Order: sequence, then structure tokens, then C-alpha cells
Amino acid sequence: MSQQDTHQPSELQPIQPPEDFPVTWKDPDDAQLQWEYDSMHFTKPSPLMEVEVWETFIDGWNVYNEAIGIPSQMKIAYINSYLYMTAFPAVEPDAMEAAEEKVNEAIYRLNALWNEDWLPEIKSHLAFWEAYDLQGANMGDLMSHLEETFKRSTRLYDLHFQIGIPTYIAMSKFDDLYRDLFDGEGAFGAYRLLQALPNETVKTDQALWALSRQALSMPAVREAIEQHTAAEIGTALASVPEGQAFWAQFQEFLMARGQRASEWDVLGESWIENPTSPLQNLKDYLAQPDRDMDAEMAALADARDRAIESAQERLKGYPQQVQEEFNRLLEAAQKGTVLTEDHGFWIDYSSMYRVRQVIMELGRRFAAAGVIDGPDDILHLNRKEVQTASKDLARADVKGLIATRKDEIRHFGASTPPPVLGTDHGPPPDNFVMRAMGKFFGTPPEVSEDSGILQGHAGSPGKTQGVARLLEASTDGHKLNPGDVLVAQTTAPPWTPLFATAGAIVTDTGGVLSHCAVVAREYGIPAVVGTQLATSRIQDGQLVEVDGDRGIVRILS
Repeated sequence: MSQQDTHQPSELQPIQPPEDFPVTWKDPDDAQLQWEYDSMHFTKPSPLMEVEVWETFIDGWNVYNEAIGIPSQMKIAYINSYLYMTAFPAVEPDAMEAAEEKVNEAIYRLNALWNEDWLPEIKSHLAFWEAYDLQGANMGDLMSHLEETFKRSTRLYDLHFQIGIPTYIAMSKFDDLYRDLFDGEGAFGAYRLLQALPNETVKTDQALWALSRQALSMPAVREAIEQHTAAEIGTALASVPEGQAFWAQFQEFLMARGQRASEWDVLGESWIENPTSPLQNLKDYLAQPDRDMDAEMAALADARDRAIESAQERLKGYPQQVQEEFNRLLEAAQKGTVLTEDHGFWIDYSSMYRVRQVIMELGRRFAAAGVIDGPDDILHLNRKEVQTASKDLARADVKGLIATRKDEIRHFGASTPPPVLGTDHGPPPDNFVMRAMGKFFGTPPEVSEDSGILQGHAGSPGKTQGVARLLEASTDGHKLNPGDVLVAQTTAPPWTPLFATAGAIVTDTGGVLSHCAVVAREYGIPAVVGTQLATSRIQDGQLVEVDGDRGIVRILS
């Protein structure tokens, strides 16, 4: 997210929104700011209650900024059912230098901070939600619990940034140092030293893969999975004794690792509520009976260890101080690589799953009282409206309001939200945060003059050819065959079980530190990220070549 610069008003350029995306500013001063649409995380319109959860995300960012001395605030705008963000004012270089010192202190203490401070506190919040009797609470207590839930969400997102900013900056700084010391090794020299480190995202995928290996050894279970659609598998397994036992194990997997939505949306339906995605993954894995995923992961770990040994050998010619700094940053970057995924598992998924359960309990009660048509309709109200309606459910009248908001989401869901609104303030400032964020979000790629070539960012090394499969959501996994090239606007962590089926990944969004790129490297499959145009230029079924080392996609058919 860029910060507003200090250009003179006469230099600023107003941005004209497209005709199908008219903008009315609630505060006229907001039109003078640069508002950006984060297409990596927000791929579709958001219901109003989800916007309020994202406001706690912004509050957490602002709390963290204040703690490290950055006098910049972030704001959120809900425009035509889409979320836009802005950060202002510009931060003076002296303030950024002081903030960098504080972040550096955290970088070199990531392991201790995670184990002694951050994870214990996250688990305490989870324990709070687990101990609360949602079904037994009266309406007044439940509304108080909702407000406490949002307060805790703000605190968790403060922790999100306490963890996330140092982790990404550690990885970015290690990459910069590695390039300074060992020039000419391409885009992935540093990242080979960070690969194949166990994290919660990959552990989830491995647990699902292990279930598929078990299913291969159980004829009735294998047949039930292979011969039925993902939506039918549960019923098919229930019809045979060994299927019932396998289904019980699958349910244990869901309770441990299914507390996540299928996309980035924080209030989306979880795998526990709708296991279609992981069941489809199981089907796909059964189509690869001879593959040894454990051996592949072990090979990547061996390659990491060899890369570390090679770097240590080459460092012997450098001063002791340089060697010590390299090793300190390597340790921090390795821990950061793990925490980029682990903090998402505990905060963005396990915690937000609990937030959803609180809201959905209200949705069930509102639906039972006839106030709304179904529990999910609660997501189209804000907390103030829910509070007002809860005081007298018999007289609450919100169906018309919900219908209007649903209509707006349907209408603008057919639009392409412009990447920037308001006023163009030019490129973001050059500082340690923006450099790391540039590697995470990616920067605008070069545009090739050849219509058969797409330029992006090198995300994961390797070159391969395959049939392109355009997926709009992780639930589209049934379209993907082993070796196909997964093409998507973005991939959230719940997409990563698909990486065990795909031969390569191509996305519109992201940079070398994006979630997609990091996990593609964990799987050892090529990835080109941040093309901006892949989903509009590549057609489903085309043969494409993915060159992850150069960040290039060639359309061959």
C-alpha cells in the first residue's frame, strides 16, 4: 500500500473512474487521496460485515505503526461493494530510520517472540472463544460477546503486523545481502536457502496427502472417492464400514486444519462447513498413485542444505563481521519464511473462523425469528444495525436493506474495479517497508510487444509446458488435471493443496515474496506471478510454457 507523497496540489492528477464504476465520496477530502484496490486479497465484492472485520485489520496496522513510530495512518473505503485502502501522510525519512531500528530488533528475535509472546497470546484468544457458550448465551450477552470479539480481532491484527512486517523484511533484507555478496545467481539464489522449512500451510497439505495414501490402500474408500463427485463423497463413504472409519479421520483433519475459508475472505464458509475443496483435492491426489511427495520434499530440503553449505564456503573469504551478519539474517529469514505461513494459519484462519462462528450464531437466531431469510444474510448488515435489530427481533425490518445491498454486489460484481481511485500521487516512497512490500505485492511488469508472451515476476524456478486451466476459486479444483498449469488472479493459502496437482502456477498478482511464490517454491514447481494480464490473455485449454526463472509465460497454441 503506497503512502501519500508530499507533492504540491498543482502537481496531483485526479483519476477519472470508468463509467461503469461511478464514485461518490462520503468525505470530499477523500477524493484528494490515492486509494488502491488490493486485487491479491480482494477478488470479489465484500458484504458489509466483512468490511467491518477488515476495519479491525486496518486498526491493527495503525496500532502497530504508532508503536514503531511511523506517523502514517491507513484508511479503508467501501466503494461499490469493493474495499479500497489508502495510507497517509507521507513519512519523513528520519521517522522511517527510527522505525527500521525497532523492526530490526524484532527481526533478530523472531523465534523467541513467536514462542514466548505472540503464539501464547494468540492461543489465549482462541481459548476465550472456545470457552464461550454461543448457543446458551442470551441475546444481550451475545451482543456483548460480539463487541468483545471485534476488540480481540483488532488486537490479533496488531499481532499480525507485529509478526508479518519483520518476517517479510527479514526475507527481503537477506535477499538484498545475498545479491550484494554473490551477484549473478538469478532471482532465487537467496531463496534456495529458505526452502523446504516446515510450516502450517504445507503441513495441512501433507496431512491431506497422507489421507490420500491411506485411501489408496482401502479399496472401498478408493472406489467411493474416485467414482463420485466431491459433493457426493461423504454419502458414498457412509455406505461402507471402512468408509465410515475413513470419514471419521477426515473429520478429525477438518477440525484440526479446516478452520479456514476457501479464499482470502475472512468471513467465508470454512472447510468444516463445506468440505468440497479438500474432498476434490483427495480425488486429485488419488490420480497420482505412484508419486512420493515425502521424497520430493526431502530432496528440496537436501538442496537447501547444500546451498547453505556452498554459501558458507564462499563466505570464508569475507570479513568476520560480514559472515556474522549473513548468518544472523539467514536465521531470521528462515524463521520469517515459516512465520509468513504460520501466523496466517493461527490469525487469518483459526482466529477468523471463531469470529465467523460468533456472527453466524446471530445469523441463525435472526433467521429463526424470520428477521432475515438465511443465516448468511447477517453478513450484509453492520454491527450497529445488528445491535438495533437484536433489541426487538419481532419488529426488526432489514430484509429490504439486505436485498438492496445484495443487488449492489451483483451489479458491481460484473465490473472490474479500477486499481486506483481518487488522486494520483505518483510512485510510493523508497523505504525499507515499501521495498519489502514491492517484493510481496509485485511491481508493474514490462509489457511484451509479442502478443504470445506475458511478462511477470519470477516466482519459483523451473520451466515446463502444460495445458492452462483458468480457476476463479479454489472450489474449481475439479477442472485441474495432474501437470496442468493453474492460472488464477491470485491464490490464497487454501488453494495450496492444488499445488500438488498443478505442474506450474501463473497469477495476475504478486511478487517473489507473495504467498503463491513462497509455497510454489516449497513444492518445487515453476511459478510466474504478477503478470496482471494472465486471466484475460490466456484462454482455458491453451498450451502454455511457464519459465519461472525469467518470469515469462509463452502461449504456444
